[in-house]
Amino acid sequence: MIESTGQSILEFRKGKKAKRDFNIIKIGLELPREELRKNIALRVDEMIKLGLEEEVKRLRSYQQKNALQTVGYTEIFNYLENKTTLDQAIEAIKTNTRQYAKRQMTWFRRDKEIAWFHPSEKDKMVHLIRKSIN
Repeated sequence: MIESTGQSILEFRKGKKAKRDFNIIKIGLELPREELRKNIALRVDEMIKLGLEEEVKRLRSYQQKNALQTVGYTEIFNYLENKTTLDQAIEAIKTNTRQYAKRQMTWFRRDKEIAWFHPSEKDKMVHLIRKSIN
């Protein structure tokens, strides 16, 4: 951010809020912990089934790039380097994804303007949107 604007993210966030001719509605979707854990596990298993290991193998020559220093890639690189088993890598992806999701929720909960809903509460979300329009 500093490179493009000359301001740090903290300076930017402290600045004046722009006046807008529309309402901003911030909606957050939140799942109970067990439902989130289940979804993460299913998603990781699906990624493995769809070829994550093969994808990572093709990217080995780019392993040091920042974009590949992320959850999913890092664990499979470790497996390919015989640092872990495939099962250990898969479990690590699930654990690291859960930890990342927790950090994201901690970050977003700081924003008191976010109205939180379970994804199934579509009617409540629509009501909030309609209320803000009127």
